[in-house]
Amino acid sequence: VQLQASGGGLVQAGGSLRLSCAAAGISFRMFDMVWYRQPPGRQRELVAHITSDGRTNYASSVKGRFTISRDNDKNTVYLQMNSLNLEDTAVYSCNAVFGSAYNYWGQGTLVTVSS
Repeated sequence: VQLQASGGGLVQAGGSLRLSCAAAGISFRMFDMVWYRQPPGRQRELVAHITSDGRTNYASSVKGRFTISRDNDKNTVYLQMNSLNLEDTAVYSCNAVFGSAYNYWGQGTLVTVSS
């Protein structure tokens, strides 16, 4: 199983980035997909979640600014991040979940928001 996150980088406050996480080795359309982030010196936190049937939910801190989506034909989940602020600086990781038995993590991608 491989989850490959990409799209991170340096962006000015107020800017946008789109993260991607490409999955391999799983029946992607059956999995819930979750983006987490870990800011420097802080604990990991859930950012956005999309179920296998497309329902979404978001952390309150990103609601209205971030959008999670998935393309089952491309085995990819996306995180569109708009109106970025300094508090969004973190390592962003994707997670694939199916029930309680299957839980896979990808490596993170660093997002740095500058003033």
